Amino acid sequence: MLLVGIGAGLGAVIRYIITQNLNSKNRFNLPYPTMFINVSGAFLLGLLHGMNLSNNIVLFVGTGILGGYTTFSTFQVELVSLIDSERSFLAVIYLLLTYTLGILAALLGQLCGSLYL
Repeated sequence: MLLVGIGAGLGAVIRYIITQNLNSKNRFNLPYPTMFINVSGAFLLGLLHGMNLSNNIVLFVGTGILGGYTTFSTFQVELVSLIDSERSFLAVIYLLLTYTLGILAALLGQLCGSLYL
């Protein structure tokens, strides 16, 4: 539990720093900082699982750091906010891009990780 807790704290801090940096440059109506966080997290988790590492590393990095780094709940709230502000078309684009890119990133990460062996 300690590994997961420390990792989650680190992941949340990393997410905060990246989100603040991307938000300061956000000139679009699409909440792409959260999309970037979730897609890059999917890639990294796929990479981790493809590498077939020890359980302690997976707990610390995968469950801990990447669990604290990625943010499904923020994605959902931003999606609902787009719909509430009558930007349904943008909400659909955000939904499709996030899921499609996330799945592709996870697959690519797993493929890259399997090459590690």
